Amino acid sequence: MPVQTHRCEVDSQGNAQVLHMTARVQSCLAEGTITDGIVTVFVVGSTASITTTEFEPGLVNTDLKSAYERVAPEDGYYEHEATWNDDNGHSHVRASLTGPSITVPLVDGRLVLGTWQQIVLIDFDTRPRQREIVVQVVGETR
Repeated sequence: MPVQTHRCEVDSQGNAQVLHMTARVQSCLAEGTITDGIVTVFVVGSTASITTTEFEPGLVNTDLKSAYERVAPEDGYYEHEATWNDDNGHSHVRASLTGPSITVPLVDGRLVLGTWQQIVLIDFDTRPRQREIVVQVVGETR
């Protein structure tokens, strides 16, 4: 079964910024020849995550950030910060809870997502970053 790997880079601002990635992922897939299979979307790094959500202002600008702040507060104590003398312990915890990747079915060349379900990158780091996204698809060509 063929495997195709695509890469792209995304500039982010950090601080729980949510970036809409669905069109970018679909564009990567359009460069390949696999039309049916399984797509993995993976962010390289330990302070960002890939997930799905409805990409609407209330969720991406307020609700998600508030939820992550309750679970892993920015001003909490993190042994990571004491060890490395930095400020992003909460970033690592938040990214670990959400995870670096998702898997989405690919049918007839299209990602199988719900009407209000979009692929997003959440960058939890404390500074702007350039993130590498790996889109890998395993499947069949037509």
